[in-house]
Amino acid sequence: MSMDLKKVIIDLCDLPGPSGFEEKVTAYVKTLLEPYTDEVRIDVMGNVIGVRRCGTENAPKLLFDAHIDEIGLIVTGVEEGFLRFAGLGGLDARVIPASGVMIQTNPPIYGVISVLPPHIMKKEDTEKNFKIEDLFIDIGMTHDEAVRLVTPGTHGTVAHGAMPFGDNLICGKAIDDRIGLAAILRALDLLKDIKLEVDLYIMASVQEEVGLRGAIVGAYSVSPDYCVVVEVHHAKTPDTKNADVNASLGDGVIIVRGPNMNPMLTEKIFDLAKENDIKHQVSVISTGMSGTNARSIQISREGVATALLGIPLKYMHCANELSSLDDTECAAQLLAETAKSLKGVNRV
Repeated sequence: MSMDLKKVIIDLCDLPGPSGFEEKVTAYVKTLLEPYTDEVRIDVMGNVIGVRRCGTENAPKLLFDAHIDEIGLIVTGVEEGFLRFAGLGGLDARVIPASGVMIQTNPPIYGVISVLPPHIMKKEDTEKNFKIEDLFIDIGMTHDEAVRLVTPGTHGTVAHGAMPFGDNLICGKAIDDRIGLAAILRALDLLKDIKLEVDLYIMASVQEEVGLRGAIVGAYSVSPDYCVVVEVHHAKTPDTKNADVNASLGDGVIIVRGPNMNPMLTEKIFDLAKENDIKHQVSVISTGMSGTNARSIQISREGVATALLGIPLKYMHCANELSSLDDTECAAQLLAETAKSLKGVNRV
C-alpha cells in the first residue's frame, strides 16, 4: 500500500519543532525513514540522516534534503504574569497579534498574544507596524505562577497544526518545509521496489530558519556527489503582483534555475519532468543566495552538484500556510525519476 501523503503532512505539521528545538519532529521522522532505508541516525545538530545503499562499492551519493524546523518563539522573561518573547526564525510581527500559541512546557500551556482592541487604540497607533518586542503572551496566570511554570528559554509555536483545505490543499503551520520532507518520503515510497545505481541519502535538516545551520554540518558529513533540495516557494495571490512572484498553486513542482543551482543537474531534472509528463513550473533566482539549504550544500567541502525544487506555498511564515497535495506529488515523482536516472560512476 502506498503512503497516505495527506496524513503524513498533517502528522508532521502537528508536531512542535521551532529552530533549535526540533526533538519531537526528529524522533518521528526517524520512524518514518526506517522502513525505507538501511540505516538512520540523528547527528549532533539534530539532523535525521538516512541512507538506502545500492550495493555497489564507491557508488555516487545522491542526497535529498528538506528542513524540518519551523518558525516559532522563545520566552525571554515574565512581566506582570505576561510572557515576553523573541522570534525563532522569521516570525512576522504583523500577523501574530491575537494568535493562539502553545508554550512548550510539560505539559504545554496555551497562550494568546495580547493585542489592544480597536476601541481603545489611539489613531496614530493604528498606523504603526507591530514589533515583537512590544508584544506579550497572556497565559492566564499571576506573575508568581508564570515565573514558577515558564522559565526563560522555553520555546513555543502557534497553536494549531495543519488541516485539509479546499480542493486537495493543506493549510496550517510548519508546511514550510515539512511538506518538502513529505515529498521526499513519497519519493522513497515510489522507489521502494526499484534498483538504483546510487546510494540515496535523505537529510531532514534542522535550524534552516536561523541560518541554514543543520545543512552545513549534514552535507559536510554525507559529502554527496549530487543533492536535490526540496523547499517551499512563494505562490501567486492577488497582492503579489508587484513582488516578482510567478509560480501558481496547482501548476506543479517548481524547478529553480540560477547560479545557486548546478546547471547540468538542473537541466537533467528539467528534461526528466518533460519526458515523464510531470507537471512543472520554472522559477529564476538570479543571485547565489537562494535563502535555502541549496546555498549551504552547494559550497560544502569541494562543492556539490545541487538542484532546487520548490513546492508552491501561499502565506509563508504565518499560521495558515497553504499548499497543494498535487504539487507535492509532482515533486515526489520528479525526485524518484531523478534517483532512477543517475547511473554508474558518472558525475555531473
